[in-house]
Amino acid sequence: MDGRELVRAARVFTMVRGPRAMRSAWRRWRAEARASLPRGAERARVPGPVVDAEPLPGGGVVRFARSELLVRVASSGTVFWSWDGAAPRPSYALAGDPPEPDARAALEPDKDGGWRVVSERVTVAVSRNGAVEVRTPGGVVLRRDLPPRWWEPVAGGPARWVQRSEVPADARFFGLGGRASGPRLREGTYRLWNTDPRGSFGPDDDPLYITMPVQLVVADAGTHLAFHDNTWDGRVTLREGGEGEGSGHDRPGLSEVRMSGGPLRCWVVVGTPARVLRGWTALTGAPALPPAWALGPQHARWGFGSEHEVRRVVAGYRERGLPLSALHLDIDHYDGHRVFTVDRKRFPDLPGLARELRAAGVRLVSIVDPAVKVEPGGPVYRGGRAAGAFVRDARGREVRGVVWPGECVYPDFTDPAVRRWWGGLYEERLAQGFSGVWHDMNEPVSFTPFGDMTLPRSARHALEGRGGDHREAHNVYGLAMAGAGYEGLRRLRPDERPFLFSRSGWAGMQRYGGTWSGDVSTGWPGLRASLSLVLGLGLCGVPYSGPDVGGFDGSPSPELFLRWFQLGAWLPLFRTHAAIDAGRREPWEFGPEVLEHARAALAGRERLRPYFVTLAHLARLTGAPYARPVWWGAPEDRALRDCEDAFLLGDALLVAPVLARGADRRAVRLPRGRWYDTVTGSAYEGPGQVLVDAPLSRIPVLARAGAVIPVRGEDGAEELEVWAPAPGRTGGGVVVRDVGDGWERAEIERYTTRLVDGAVRVERVTDEGVVAVAARVRVRGLDAG
Repeated sequence: MDGRELVRAARVFTMVRGPRAMRSAWRRWRAEARASLPRGAERARVPGPVVDAEPLPGGGVVRFARSELLVRVASSGTVFWSWDGAAPRPSYALAGDPPEPDARAALEPDKDGGWRVVSERVTVAVSRNGAVEVRTPGGVVLRRDLPPRWWEPVAGGPARWVQRSEVPADARFFGLGGRASGPRLREGTYRLWNTDPRGSFGPDDDPLYITMPVQLVVADAGTHLAFHDNTWDGRVTLREGGEGEGSGHDRPGLSEVRMSGGPLRCWVVVGTPARVLRGWTALTGAPALPPAWALGPQHARWGFGSEHEVRRVVAGYRERGLPLSALHLDIDHYDGHRVFTVDRKRFPDLPGLARELRAAGVRLVSIVDPAVKVEPGGPVYRGGRAAGAFVRDARGREVRGVVWPGECVYPDFTDPAVRRWWGGLYEERLAQGFSGVWHDMNEPVSFTPFGDMTLPRSARHALEGRGGDHREAHNVYGLAMAGAGYEGLRRLRPDERPFLFSRSGWAGMQRYGGTWSGDVSTGWPGLRASLSLVLGLGLCGVPYSGPDVGGFDGSPSPELFLRWFQLGAWLPLFRTHAAIDAGRREPWEFGPEVLEHARAALAGRERLRPYFVTLAHLARLTGAPYARPVWWGAPEDRALRDCEDAFLLGDALLVAPVLARGADRRAVRLPRGRWYDTVTGSAYEGPGQVLVDAPLSRIPVLARAGAVIPVRGEDGAEELEVWAPAPGRTGGGVVVRDVGDGWERAEIERYTTRLVDGAVRVERVTDEGVVAVAARVRVRGLDAG
């Protein structure tokens, strides 16, 4: 343990009543000791030389001396390959049936004794020794997976394996779930094991709550996503490429995936970033559409403590004219921290409070933890035992850990019957007046002063009837819990879209909602980590996320809080939050100057609410994240690929947050085209870098020339804000109106913009033709210098 880990261990030991945590840690160690058998001798295996091949729809099977490889290309161009009979199913990532194979793709002999699958969008070449290359139709190599290697215990058990892959020398890596450093992933090793970091974290901490074996690789040759569909513990080592020394050849980038067990199977999606994310969500499911109110400002704090304090905070927003959409109640509103209960002394009439707040436009959101207190008289524990719902060990006994209520058991969400039982429990939350939930502690966590703060790896899980242990189930525990909660809410309230976000998850978690940063540390590094997490998760298919504005622990300076607040106002989930001992996070607690600037940020968010509604619908339809790296539309621009301190909000806006203390100006890297400062109206030409003002009152935001952005006008009605196209250029945009919080299908409106005789003409494109638009249009940028 380093010094930081020792401090965290001491904190956990103190917070959960040390002796109980020690007993839990001892039980966990004994369980692991009983179940852990020496691996003994292992056999190393590689595929060996090619033997023959068998054509199948979309590709075929290539057989080697000691292994066989299945290669299949879908009609969309998505590639699936797997070794030793691993099929696309079963999978926690896939949302439905695997895509149909491309009937025109053909398996044919390749040069040097290998084979290849040729399709319209991609070519997959298999060497005679088992290397797999993914190429563009023009023959450019996007990815080369070298022959894998397995180590199989002689006495049986899971085979661990390693897969090394080469990518172009100029490639940059993104993804792997929620990583605090980045969003571009530097050289190093990243663990694939969802982890509570024992308190607040910063950019140097890894892994965190959400890890995914999802890599997005951006290079001059093209963009591709590679997903190793395997839930086991693993590590990914990345090495960036570079110019060759002496040989004259560039050194390729390298990715090495090492897994402790499970299947070796991989999906590869190629194309532009937009096409890649569309293909990825076609595989893993469309993002859940949050209700419109969840796109407004939200406030949380661990430690509201009572109805009186909740009313005080909401009144504080109202009296100061600050908008507020939702208020979140943390574990302190529970009775003894027991899930699905209420402390009646502190909250004597929670349903009445919820009705009162909702009448004022504020929803209540409840935290929900998975751990259930061990108490024979407790209804949740009693019902779970009767349903056989809890994780058990190899001897059939309940696996117990220590969480906030004390000694706890854990529902096995990998069992469909348990998911349905758990989903039914949310009826109590709805009866209390809550409009949404946030899942916490679902890595899952069991407090211990040392070792891995989760369940024993020997703990048994249903795994959809296949059976297995925690080594396979751990990383999908939070994903399966999110599925249980989301589907339960849908059954209980079928006319409303559920609002749910989860601290932990895995590939495909966007089907059930979003996530947030978790306990990001209070400080300027934590502010930067907040942006990294949102952008990285968006590239893994999770578009709705945001940080704890202000940081989870400690007390931010007024300047730091304001800069964090200003960033949060431009992110999908805009929520303040803090620990019980970290002080308040209401904007007025930081002085009158911060209050006024925070008021401006809130007003800007409310003005853009229609744009966030549009981005939410587009994310569901296309998989495109709300917040995107600045290279999103121009991945061939190497300077943009290395830009990490700004982002695009949709296609129309470029947001440049202030991430350093004392800064009142900052450099902004621009993509190609004309960009307007949305406050000063100044015009800048990209690509290139410009220096812009960033006073304490705001952060720089630039609009793309020609953009059409739905906003709320001064009278509260929606209007179109149109930024003048550059001379000789056209522009446009897409608008999706708010149709309420149900399931009604929204209409997509498409607009084009162009300059005609010095004026901006806005036209709507319909099935019947092009229609000029004049009403509720505000044109900006015509007078820019």
